[in-house]
Amino acid sequence: MFAKAFRVRSNTAIKGSDRRKLRADVAATFPTLSAEQLSEVVPSKEELNVIKLYTHKGDAVTVYANSRNPVLFEMGKTLYPTVYTLWAHPDLLPAFTTWPPVLHKLVGGADLMLPGVVVPSSGLPQVDRGTLCAITLVGNRAPVAIGIATMSTMEMLAAGMKGKGFTVLHIYMDQLWSFGDKTCPPTIVSLEGEPVTEHVEEEEQDDKGEEGRVSENSLPIDPSLPTDIGNMSLSETAESAEVEESEETSANEAAETIEEGNLDVPQELEDSRSPQEQMDALLHQCFFHALKCKVKKSELPLLTSTFLSNYIFSCCPKGQQIDIKKSSYKKFSKFLQSMQEQKILQVKELSKGVESIVDVDWRHDSIRSFVVPEIAASELPAQDSKGADGEQLYHPPEIIPLFGISSKMAPLFQESGYKKGSTLSSSEVRSVVINYVKTNELVDETNKNFVKVNPILCDCLLKKSEQDKISKLKWDDLLSRCLDQLQPFHQVTFAGHEPIVRKGNIDPINITIAQRSSNKKCSLCEASLEDSLKTATGS
Repeated sequence: MFAKAFRVRSNTAIKGSDRRKLRADVAATFPTLSAEQLSEVVPSKEELNVIKLYTHKGDAVTVYANSRNPVLFEMGKTLYPTVYTLWAHPDLLPAFTTWPPVLHKLVGGADLMLPGVVVPSSGLPQVDRGTLCAITLVGNRAPVAIGIATMSTMEMLAAGMKGKGFTVLHIYMDQLWSFGDKTCPPTIVSLEGEPVTEHVEEEEQDDKGEEGRVSENSLPIDPSLPTDIGNMSLSETAESAEVEESEETSANEAAETIEEGNLDVPQELEDSRSPQEQMDALLHQCFFHALKCKVKKSELPLLTSTFLSNYIFSCCPKGQQIDIKKSSYKKFSKFLQSMQEQKILQVKELSKGVESIVDVDWRHDSIRSFVVPEIAASELPAQDSKGADGEQLYHPPEIIPLFGISSKMAPLFQESGYKKGSTLSSSEVRSVVINYVKTNELVDETNKNFVKVNPILCDCLLKKSEQDKISKLKWDDLLSRCLDQLQPFHQVTFAGHEPIVRKGNIDPINITIAQRSSNKKCSLCEASLEDSLKTATGS
């Protein structure tokens, strides 16, 4: 459901009455929660935001976030916990276990097939069809996904553990998880006395006999660690030897990745700097990298949460992960406050409880002196063109209004080297007019807010009825008259294509709200289809 990026419709602080209603709904949905645990999920005084969003398939979902971490999401009047909540309360849902290599298949959007489910010696949890369940990995009780059972436990066993077992709704490393602080699953050991599978016991015996062997179960699953699962199928039952070989291969690869260390941190500094100092350095690097290479002025104001999840995290070097809690700032808001004190950017609360970056000083010495790491620079085109799921990202066209020089206005622009038919942006027009006035010494000596009208300005800008009456023009009046006398053009640039320049103003898109039956409201978009097609095709 959250495998691809979603669109946030609103992000507001929860009201007191809605908070009480949510607490009651959570208590009814999850009756096993104690009063103390319920207060942790829905706190009484801590900040709790209600985020309404649309998934990539158009489903409307309401997310409840505590300290910017999504804790619950609601769809179709049904509440579901996120992995952040399940890590704090791992026994909230009945849990089924799978092998670590399967996780990467699930992250890619696959559902959990029954051949990938590990059957413990104590048997599977008893669930009915449609029951909400947690999915864990062998050796760690921390849930990594939630899904709905497609059949009951009896039906699973009757089918010989073949076929589709669970429809995955939300998983660690999907876009909903990325909306939070992106922490990795904690290590929660098995309960004392809990039976384990024979396969795990055999592995433990092998571990005792072989020194230096790395077990897959001892490694946390991190999005930066590659895992070789090329030949593993969720729809087929793998032989135990093949599973052991696959786990050993992926574990060795993960160990090699860890041994390589951080490529962007000098080797001599690894021992001299504390982990907190290293995390601060990584955070600063990704922050300046994002401002210098990714954030555009046209995107401001920009939500601070969006800036963190979509810009800073995407600049993190391969093999490393930002954990703000491990930095000296502890919170992203405090980090932004520090940057604001250095006058690098400006953050404002445009709506209640929602902060946005409203201004960035790209001329600041810290940004101008920052050098993008070579590895990050080589990976930048691939990151910008593809999303987390490997699909091509959509980049909206850039539309810029232009002004064409007519025969009447040509004398004014000749000194700057422009001819009839040339197109300029509004800033270029302004620059040409200012240079012309200064070159010809037309600024009024008594009042510098006025410009003297010479014969060329008179012929270009004044009407016949005004030519004998007006001898001076204010700067604003001069520039506005100049723009009015130029011919309208517009330039449309699609990502990866040459700019298209067309004559005339681009037709606006009118968006109106209409009311339908049952007091429903819908948005209507009105635009000229013919002109839109011409613009898109460049004809």
